[in-house]
Amino acid sequence: MKDDAGPSTCERVEESEIKPPTAIVPTECFQEITVKTELTKREQDWNPRSDVVLSNQIKAYDAMRRRCPVAYSDYLGWSLFRHEDVVRVLDDHETFSSVVSRHLSVPSGMDPPQHAAYRQLIDRHFEPARVDAFEPQCRAISADLVSRLERNAEIDLAVDLARLFAVRIQCAFLGWPGELHDPLLQWVRKNHEATLARDVEAMAAVALEFDGYITELLEARRRAGSAAPDDITTDLIRERIDGRPLNHEEIVSILRNWTVGELGTITACVGILAHYLAERPQIQKQLRENLHQLPAAIDEILRLHAPLISNRRVAHKPVEIDGRKIAAGERITLMWASANRDEAVFDDSDELRLDRDPEQNLLYGRGIHVCPGAGLSRLELRVIMEELLKATQTMAFVPGRPPTLAVYPAGGFATLPMRIS
Repeated sequence: MKDDAGPSTCERVEESEIKPPTAIVPTECFQEITVKTELTKREQDWNPRSDVVLSNQIKAYDAMRRRCPVAYSDYLGWSLFRHEDVVRVLDDHETFSSVVSRHLSVPSGMDPPQHAAYRQLIDRHFEPARVDAFEPQCRAISADLVSRLERNAEIDLAVDLARLFAVRIQCAFLGWPGELHDPLLQWVRKNHEATLARDVEAMAAVALEFDGYITELLEARRRAGSAAPDDITTDLIRERIDGRPLNHEEIVSILRNWTVGELGTITACVGILAHYLAERPQIQKQLRENLHQLPAAIDEILRLHAPLISNRRVAHKPVEIDGRKIAAGERITLMWASANRDEAVFDDSDELRLDRDPEQNLLYGRGIHVCPGAGLSRLELRVIMEELLKATQTMAFVPGRPPTLAVYPAGGFATLPMRIS
């Protein structure tokens, strides 16, 4: 198909931002749905992997939302930066497909009607009663990790708390052994590096490595039969879909999606929350004295600084957004990190306000693909922040040791030097 997008409505960005990124390898994630006829080379509106963007993703996406809200790049296809455009895509499954990979992704990579049965199955594992029952274990893990943090000395909160909390809490909820903590942390790092580089061979190797972990867990439970641990992983072996048991590929896909989502985003969330409070001592003091405000404050802080940067769709048919013509089969990237800061929806969008309409916050998505584990994530983040604030008197930055921001596709901080007392 020829390039029929017409003249760009975007003001061009700096040369350093738009020159084509190097070493682009077409990832397996985009091979299932492609434009069937040849596309003329399209001029890029921006380069998502430029130093300018990766040095401060939130700032860069704010600038794109104001200057070029529907922007094309070779790396991400069409990126949508405005809240209304992201919501439009989320609500229109006939035009915008979630099937973005040739690999099975249950249920996030499915469209209606296939999606519904799988989503119902998964939702059962995150019912409020089950989530509430997990709070004592979550609190014990949180209190233990906080108690181990060295006081009045430099620590890296991203490494010493956020990552450890994410992996321990994930394994506890799924019933996985502690021996998996270190391998899973290494796996997350390798998965992030391969995704950023679009290294197809590395991505395949990382996926195979994760499958190996899950296969061992499932085989052990199958051998144990009725004596298998009573946990979610065992439940999935016994689940049925359309009158048949879930097959191995489906179970692995479900557990992979949960693990990728949980480890990366919970790590990012804890770092973002700690950083925000260290940067604003008055708000830190307010929340220490009013722990009941934490749930609203957490959602609002994570609206301001997104732990999950983006999500993908594919156009089922030709569509026009903000004057840009998108062909059937073209990739679309929903920029959560921009949409949730859109001034058209959030008055004084840079300010922390606890009275905002929660329905507008896209932190956990929207519509049929809204995060099934939102209730669990909210509980985990509330508990870890309660324990951190109750067990300390101050959280502050280390002079001369600035934090290091994570780079796409990750959000939050790669390093977070802090001192607590």
